[in-house]
Amino acid sequence: MVNTNYTRLATSTLWLLTLLTVMFSSGCARTIVKSTQQTQLDVTQQAIPDNQLLDVGIVVFDPGIDYDKKQLVPVFPEIRKAESHYFAVQLMNSLQSSAAWGAVRVVPSANAAVDLIIEGKIVQSDGESLELHIKAADATGFTWLDKEYERVASRYSYDQKSGINHDPFMGIYNEIANDLLNIKRKHSGDDLAKIRVISELKFARDFSPEAFDSHVEVNKKGVYDVARLPAENDPMLARIRDIRERDYLFIDTLQDYYGTFVKEMENSYDDYRSQSYEEVLAVKELRKQARNRTLAGVAAVVGGVVAAGSSSGSARAAGQIGVIGGGYLIKQGLDKRTNSQMHVEALQELGDSLEADVEPHYFDLEDRTVTLTGSVQNQYSQWRKILRDIYQLETGGVASQ
Repeated sequence: MVNTNYTRLATSTLWLLTLLTVMFSSGCARTIVKSTQQTQLDVTQQAIPDNQLLDVGIVVFDPGIDYDKKQLVPVFPEIRKAESHYFAVQLMNSLQSSAAWGAVRVVPSANAAVDLIIEGKIVQSDGESLELHIKAADATGFTWLDKEYERVASRYSYDQKSGINHDPFMGIYNEIANDLLNIKRKHSGDDLAKIRVISELKFARDFSPEAFDSHVEVNKKGVYDVARLPAENDPMLARIRDIRERDYLFIDTLQDYYGTFVKEMENSYDDYRSQSYEEVLAVKELRKQARNRTLAGVAAVVGGVVAAGSSSGSARAAGQIGVIGGGYLIKQGLDKRTNSQMHVEALQELGDSLEADVEPHYFDLEDRTVTLTGSVQNQYSQWRKILRDIYQLETGGVASQ
């Protein structure tokens, strides 16, 4: 009877050990290969006709603070806010360097008057890995991209002795730029020219719907097409083009601000990401150690319980020691998890230095000084209202109040 109970106890405890092993090891099957190889940017060598050079607007990225994904470390709003500008500027630089586009600008709103609009959301960014969700659509409403991109940095990327002086995730910006260029190459010259025409007509309709509403049409899928073209010497179209140039003037002014902001944050951000990379690896290692120590503790406890059920006095004594020792290992594992939380909290202190005001307030134009207040998006809305007032005055209408 004793041997039967002993066997049952041993079987039950071994089953418990197996179950706990599966529980602790779940979610750890994913293998990520790290590489120092960067995706090379595809650069266009041939000259592109002006009517096929699409102007690109990259909306300041969504920080992704509320993204429903389990993060290894906490998301710091002040860092994500800075990154939302930083990543947009880095992608702009890759697109500009590909020599395949017209003007490429970071814009405050998806309503900007451009031929191709790009929107991004930060899914994950912790120094070790970067994951971005990118959407791109042209002025006709046709979707070019709706895709997630991910890169994992290697320790070599942050080694100052390596001589690498570019962004550790430069490959992700180049990959996005290459994908967009490949899609662009699939469009005929007439298709690209049509996108530019529709972009201009949509801008004109926005400012003067009574004059340009009949020039564009949209189908049930939300795709725009040209209904009819205005005369090239149409004075209304000439005024619209002048207004559009003033709109670009505002956006060009913002490029100086975005560029300065990124340059000023670069050193602090590089240090932050390098330290964050080390912290992320430390958290992973501590969690691994905690898991291993806890499993070892469980094994010792199980072995102790089994030995304690033995009829031998020496075995029972050894079993008691095993239970005590196993309990100590489990406690060590839990302590390791507490230490990993301390590393996570250290990241919060690193993030405090990246708080910044990204809201420009004054813009000097050729004929006036405009004072705009609030967020960049609000300022852009105010600027559009000013342009509408100018258009109304130039066409003999009454300025909106």
